[in-house]
Amino acid sequence: MEMECLTEFPHNHMDRRPRKRPRLGWDVAQPPKAQPGMLCGQEVGNVTSYAPSNHTTSSLFVKGVARNGSPPWRDDDKDGHYMFALGENLTSRYRINSKMGEGTFGQVLECWDRERKEMVAIKIVRSIKKYREAAMIEIDVLQQLAKNDRNGARCVQIRNWFDYRNHICIVFEKLGPSLYDFLRKNNYRSFPIDLVRELARQLLDCVAFMHDLHLIHTDLKPENILLVSPEYVKVPDYKGSSRFSSESSYFKRLPKSSAIKVIDFGSTTYENQDHSYIVSTRHYRAPEVILGLGWSYPCDIWSVGCILVELCSGEALFQTHENLEHLAMMERVLGPFPQHMLKRADRHAEKYIRRGRLDWPEGATSRDSIKAVTKLPRLQNLVMQHVDHSAGDFIDLLQGLLKYDPTDRLTAREALRHTFFTRDRKP
Repeated sequence: MEMECLTEFPHNHMDRRPRKRPRLGWDVAQPPKAQPGMLCGQEVGNVTSYAPSNHTTSSLFVKGVARNGSPPWRDDDKDGHYMFALGENLTSRYRINSKMGEGTFGQVLECWDRERKEMVAIKIVRSIKKYREAAMIEIDVLQQLAKNDRNGARCVQIRNWFDYRNHICIVFEKLGPSLYDFLRKNNYRSFPIDLVRELARQLLDCVAFMHDLHLIHTDLKPENILLVSPEYVKVPDYKGSSRFSSESSYFKRLPKSSAIKVIDFGSTTYENQDHSYIVSTRHYRAPEVILGLGWSYPCDIWSVGCILVELCSGEALFQTHENLEHLAMMERVLGPFPQHMLKRADRHAEKYIRRGRLDWPEGATSRDSIKAVTKLPRLQNLVMQHVDHSAGDFIDLLQGLLKYDPTDRLTAREALRHTFFTRDRKP
């Protein structure tokens, strides 16, 4: 007879693009049975992979499993991922319906919760010590967020967690697709500025809420912002008709609801912890992180600025994977860096600087790199290409979010009081 240790902790009793970015891990197409949206990737080397599993065992449907019976015991794969089959149980409470994603942290499965009579997303962490420890820190953060966000409107809600066959399993409410997935499936068409405003308001409110709790997310990006509902409507898109082929070229998708929630708190840190290491996914990484100047709350604000540009344009603002090129792109879009920041660059970043300025284009790795930087427009021009009204207020907000010096950057609370949100609007 199989013997296994199962400890379950109910939440209320817890102990504690067309040059689009290259197809990295997060751009991999979802498995055929996957539902929109994925939760809580944890980053290693700044790339999160959600590629489908290569192990065929994961996609087999096991017939004859008792309704509340335990699945057969299987060894984990060589990387410590939990091996499962669709249709079988994950404890007596959850039935595995589909695989939603996979990352360095483990896997996310869509499961039917027999007790609550609803679909949930369960993050199954790899059975490796460092990932188990990181998962326990994430649970602590999720618990604190849930305790303070009473209506659960800002951050994904943890239902409960348990330790199953040496895997920490975190149960979340199931949400809709990420903003990145929505953009991708919409042929990278931009969002209307009024929708961007609503998304920006919610995102900044969540960031302000976290910062008030002395928490820094450190990995804000469109992949980690999920629409609450997967429902959408199709509307005519005459602007896009010349850029795309087929019938879909005359229509674009818009979410039925603008409600969003932030996910993935696996990299979240407290304000008083060590802030010398590299954080954030490349496209959304603040200059102080690249230059090794240390970071704090403002690194989240920079990420928000990059996200908002992407939502209004359909493309990532800084499409690069190399530090010097990234810094050169920043200067191309936003103007030159202040001297005091370049002078303070740490020993790893000082190689990008020569005679008090960026070593660019002299230090470029290729002509293609120089071309990629040269073709970028100034921030104002980029926004004006996509925004019909409210452009002035939006540009001013972005300039406040994307200040080079983190001490000059708007706080989330200050940003929410900006005229982009408060000025009376006329269509």
